[in-house]
Amino acid sequence: MSIPPSIIARYKKVASATVYSAVRRLGYEPCFMREVFSFTPGITLVGSAKTLRFVPPRQDIMEQTHIGENSPEYIAMGSCEPGDVLVIDGLGKKYAAVGGDVKLLQLKMQGAAGLVTDASIRDLNIVADYGLAVFAGGRTPMGGAGEIDPFEANVTIQCGGVAVRPGDLVMADDDGVVIVPECVIEEVIDWVEEHEEVEEWIKTLIEKENVAPGKYYPPTDETVRRYYENNEK
Repeated sequence: MSIPPSIIARYKKVASATVYSAVRRLGYEPCFMREVFSFTPGITLVGSAKTLRFVPPRQDIMEQTHIGENSPEYIAMGSCEPGDVLVIDGLGKKYAAVGGDVKLLQLKMQGAAGLVTDASIRDLNIVADYGLAVFAGGRTPMGGAGEIDPFEANVTIQCGGVAVRPGDLVMADDDGVVIVPECVIEEVIDWVEEHEEVEEWIKTLIEKENVAPGKYYPPTDETVRRYYENNEK
C-alpha cells in the first residue's frame, strides 16, 4: 500500500532526530542506520521503501540471477513508483558500489526519490544530477563485482543494522536515515508534530526566562500541559 502524499509532505517538514525519538519510543529499535551518510547534503528524503538484497558472489547463484533486464536489481528498480526510495542491503561493504550512473539511470526513469545503501555509490556527481537523493556508506570508483552481487528484490532486508520491509517509510536528512515501520507511520508523525511544537515553545521559554534548558527539557507532562494552556489563551 502506497503512503499518501499528505503523509509524505508532513514528514518532509520535520527532523529525522524527532522521528527517531518517536519510533524508538514505540519500541522499534534499532531504527537508525549506522554508518550511512548523506551524499546529497541539504536534501530531506521521504518515501516508501522498495528493497534489494545483495549477497556475496557465488557462481551457481549468479548463473540464476544474472539474467539481463530480469536480474534482481532491475526488478527492484523497476518496481519503484514515483517518490519511492530504493533501500539496498550491500552487506556494509564500504568499498564496493551497488551501482553507478548507467544502472541507476533506471531509478531516474521510474521517478524514484532516492537511494539508501550501507555499501557505496560510484559516479556520484552524475547520479546526483539525476535528481536522486543519495545516502550511502561511502563513495568509491570500484564496482561490486567480486564483492557483492544482487540477489533478491522486495523482501525484508537489513541496511545499516536496521530491518527494512517494502512499504516502510524512509526518513533521511543530513543527520542520517531512520526507518518507520509501515504499521506506525501515522502514529509517529502525529507525535512528532506535537513534540516539535512543544520543543519550539520550550526554547522560547528558556530564552525568555534566561534559564538552563534542564528546567524544561526534556519536556515533562507538566510542561506539555502548560504548553496547551498557553496556546488556548
